[in-house]
Amino acid sequence: MVAVTARLASIAVYPVKACRATPLAEVGLGAHGLAGDREWMVVRPDGRFLSQRTHPALARIQATGTAAGLRLACGDADPLEVDASAAQGGAPCEVAVWDDRLAATDAGEAAAAWLARAIDAPARLVRVAAVHARRASRDWVGERDVPVAFADGFPVLVCSSTSLAELNRRLPAAVPMDRFRPNLVIDGLAPFAEDGIRRMTIGAVTLDLVKPCTRCSVPGIDQLTGVASTDPFPALRAFRWDAALRGATFGVNAVATGPAGARLGVGMPVDVA
Repeated sequence: MVAVTARLASIAVYPVKACRATPLAEVGLGAHGLAGDREWMVVRPDGRFLSQRTHPALARIQATGTAAGLRLACGDADPLEVDASAAQGGAPCEVAVWDDRLAATDAGEAAAAWLARAIDAPARLVRVAAVHARRASRDWVGERDVPVAFADGFPVLVCSSTSLAELNRRLPAAVPMDRFRPNLVIDGLAPFAEDGIRRMTIGAVTLDLVKPCTRCSVPGIDQLTGVASTDPFPALRAFRWDAALRGATFGVNAVATGPAGARLGVGMPVDVA
């Protein structure tokens, strides 16, 4: 293990997939990555997940974990409190994230009505079932059994602040890091050094960086307004195209492991290998 002058600059979780980030000062590990990350999801009535690609208004919804479950807020609308225990005991359903189908529970009519008003489309709120069989692709994680809740494919997304600075140098207007929706942002690496890093250690937590993250249209959406803004994809495509993955990459997907009670905190040093 080679120590570098790097630190954990920020932490964010996304209690509801595709909704706005919740910044945190510290976080523990959960069953599917970081505790409280993407355990809820907005779906069509048929169970197919909704994302900012098709419903950019999701970016306006602030979802915050609470002692009881979840709080949803959006603009001037009255916030909605969702009881996690009631949702966990709600109607079982099957939902789809890309090609994966997995068990979930429906959070009820009040949440569905609130979301439909917020995004102006029929929608349901679901919570991942206590027992489900979704796992990260073994093409990237090897023989490990890596549980994934509602994240696109992997438990944790790691980005570098210097990589963003290098990208912004090529854009007509700078974009903030929240456009890329990372869980962990690292300061102190050379630009795009994360491409060649296989492992990071932060305190008692080990992050295995397993797959570059190919980017879609979401980084072109302002995460406060849900409105299209400076699109970094053309610049990324020009210098970050990965022929094997058939996409432009920014950030790296990771698997987090650590002992019970292990926590990550902003400002912690990062060792890389």
